[in-house]
Amino acid sequence: MSSIDASGQKSGFPAAIAAYLIWGFLPLYLLLVRAVPPTEFVGWRIIFTLPICLLIIALRGQWPEIRRAIADRRAMLMLGCSALLIGVNWLVYVWAIQRGNVFAASLGYYINPLVNVVFGTLFLGERLSRRAWIAVGLAGAGVALLLGGALTTLWISLTLAFSFSAYGLVRKQVAVGALPGLTIESLILLLPAAGIAVWYAASPAGSAIDNSIGLTASIALGGAVTAIPLWLFAVAARRLDYSTLGFIQFLAPSIVFILGLTVFGEELRPIQLASFVLIWAALAVFVWDMLVRRQTDPSDA
Repeated sequence: MSSIDASGQKSGFPAAIAAYLIWGFLPLYLLLVRAVPPTEFVGWRIIFTLPICLLIIALRGQWPEIRRAIADRRAMLMLGCSALLIGVNWLVYVWAIQRGNVFAASLGYYINPLVNVVFGTLFLGERLSRRAWIAVGLAGAGVALLLGGALTTLWISLTLAFSFSAYGLVRKQVAVGALPGLTIESLILLLPAAGIAVWYAASPAGSAIDNSIGLTASIALGGAVTAIPLWLFAVAARRLDYSTLGFIQFLAPSIVFILGLTVFGEELRPIQLASFVLIWAALAVFVWDMLVRRQTDPSDA
């Protein structure tokens, strides 16, 4: 792939920053809906994401891509799998933030790019440099520390990292754009999401959507909060080279980490701090490796 020109870089950079800022500050939005059970909220999130996606699809004239994907049985099977993975990812993330496990959620998305590297090696035949293997080893050491001192939250970090990496791996096998893919995934998840909404409405506590206008508006905002950053990310991914986008990717978990320290007041235990230090060291080596490869082989950019 040829290098991306300067004008493309400039137009893609703001889109990438905006996408990762929204994802980084997502825990603040989740404070608005903390009274809603995580499963019910994810159901409503799917329901309200669909119309936003359909609106953007209409504005961008992407209906032909939607029709081609729906007519392709293999594509629909893969998108069904990716829909399940992203649903699990959303549910665990919302549950973790509402339970105050903000650091565990942050760590999951720090580990995610390193899991991507391993998945690329195992499933896509990509080769790792020595520096990349060092990064993977450091990250593995960080996770191993949590096995000894923070086992109760380790599953959150690993579920988030592996579910999103697996989601990306599956989506890489389907020739469907980010937003059309999300639209179809939302359609696939619509029936179970509606079932969840109906189940909660019939429960003694009733539906959260009926509690107040403010809460209802906050829940509905979840559709835009889901669809818009993914749209921005799709724009950025087309216009930025891999190393630049990979570097910006660390903005979101860094913001989540800071929010955990400040807004959420979560206690950072020594074992967690040591794990974060190892993960940060791994990311430093990872970014260094990307930059070196970019300089030595511009065709990778």
